[in-house]
Amino acid sequence: MGRSFLDLLWSDAPREEYDVVRDQQVASGRSAAEAQRAHARALALADRLAGHRNREAELAALNETAADLVAIRDLDRVLGAIVRRARQLLRADMTYLSLNDEAEGASYMRVTDGALTQAFGRLRLPLGTGLLGLVAQAGAPYFTEDYQSDDRFLHRGFIDEAVDGERIRAILGVPLVVDGEVIGALLAVHRVVRPFPPGEVALLTSFAAHAAVALENARLFEDADAANAELRRRTESVERAAQAHDRLTDALVAGAGVAQVAAVLETALDADVRVLDPDGEPLAHAGGGGAPPGLDAAVEVARRTGRSAHLPETDPGTWVAVAAAGEEHLGTLVVEATGPPLEPAQVRTLERGALAVALVLLFARTEAEAEERVRGELLVDLLVDGTDEPRLRERARRQNLALDGPWAVALTRTDDLRGDARRAARLAGARGGLSAAHEEAVVVAVPDEPDARGLGRALADAVGADGPTVGVHTGPLDRAYDEARRCHDALVSLGRTGEVAEPGDLGLVRLVLGGGGPEQVGDFVRGALGPVLDYDADHHTALVATLDAWFAAGASPRRTATALHVHANTVAQRLDRVTQLLGEGWRDPTRALDLQLALRMHRLRSGGPPT
Repeated sequence: MGRSFLDLLWSDAPREEYDVVRDQQVASGRSAAEAQRAHARALALADRLAGHRNREAELAALNETAADLVAIRDLDRVLGAIVRRARQLLRADMTYLSLNDEAEGASYMRVTDGALTQAFGRLRLPLGTGLLGLVAQAGAPYFTEDYQSDDRFLHRGFIDEAVDGERIRAILGVPLVVDGEVIGALLAVHRVVRPFPPGEVALLTSFAAHAAVALENARLFEDADAANAELRRRTESVERAAQAHDRLTDALVAGAGVAQVAAVLETALDADVRVLDPDGEPLAHAGGGGAPPGLDAAVEVARRTGRSAHLPETDPGTWVAVAAAGEEHLGTLVVEATGPPLEPAQVRTLERGALAVALVLLFARTEAEAEERVRGELLVDLLVDGTDEPRLRERARRQNLALDGPWAVALTRTDDLRGDARRAARLAGARGGLSAAHEEAVVVAVPDEPDARGLGRALADAVGADGPTVGVHTGPLDRAYDEARRCHDALVSLGRTGEVAEPGDLGLVRLVLGGGGPEQVGDFVRGALGPVLDYDADHHTALVATLDAWFAAGASPRRTATALHVHANTVAQRLDRVTQLLGEGWRDPTRALDLQLALRMHRLRSGGPPT
């Protein structure tokens, strides 16, 4: 028994098989008319079944595409599946999807399926040119049965060459639309001339809608991922700022200095950190370099706003914060990022660090002022009560000072007694000595300091006045102070302001103008004749007597020899020895005057008759 029309319907046979069954029915005795009517009904049913099957396949493909949107994070894979399924359902030779680039006014290929050349996948079409450019610009479906011969489109040479390279004839394009905005197009291509029925246009439009959803969802996911990443970054930044705040607090509680605070900030900010004083000199340096250009302008902005400030635009990676107490500028923090630019939370950490530095500097200044006050009071008490007072010796011992032994003392008088006393205190502290404002003068005293004149020059530099006058002396503390004060007053009386001198530089003048007593007279005699006196004492010679007789004889060796009852050669030998002891310049008028006065005072102190 032959096959029936029903068998053909179930098996989805080709139309030629229906003609064979019709002929078989006629041959078996069925009338030709009845067989033809059955044949027509079977073909109509076959067409309807084929339409249902096609629709079912289309819906299945759309459902699969919708399911793929769950994996939207892999956007390229979803778009690739869309163009691939569209090509299969439309039985097209090639499908491709393009996206608009509004900045360049062009549409570029995003994904293709079935392309023959790689160059086609890199094609960029200006909006409004070619069928793709027209769809992407106008936002409406377009198709052509034969593109090359269709003059409805604006042809460009490079576009037509790409079309020829792919052997494209018929093209159908539908827009990709998101929130009413055309973002691209989806196209199907045949390499033969043919029309596109409405069903194919509707099907491709449905796929374009899925592609638009995929693109929009991908954008939303990217925005969400970016927002989550930003939230994580901000959260981490806030956590780092909190940790830095805790470390700064711990450092302050532990009594950290400026350098330790700078090190904490360097770690927290991943940056080079410098702390400068108000003059731009380094206080602490966790990183490298000195004061950067443009610092003054940035400091001014930071002081005015109370916040940290950028350096000029030429150095956007450098921040400046001011450590201040009220209106007082205590220091400046300079931060140069070694990695990414500082985030807002890091900038706030920098400002907290500036506050911590201000506290450290205030603590240090308060402590230093207290220390200076204690040491200054000790020096004043020693000068007033003397160095033999037991309680003062105990106070000196606590300051690691030995009162016995020589002290170098430098003294000056200035208009800014309080300010210069603070500056002198820093000098004394650096040299392990004492400093105070005493009897309207700034006094610095340093034990075991061999260079009193150098101490005086350092004091002159420290007070910062224009040419301060400084008297210096070395000896027991109270005596060294008295001599330095008299030396200073003598210099001022002589009009020799701006000099640093010790009593030996003034000769007899310090006795006349400085109010000298017996000790000062003895110092003067020793200063002028000391080596000669010591030589006579050690060798039982008469150099002092010879020198005295030589001056009395008007510097005549012959008359000196007569007065001493010795040979002239003996006088010459004795005078040569004096030159060896006192130096070549002892015969100079000024030096000779001091020697004569010293000789006279020596006779008077020894009970000899005046001459």
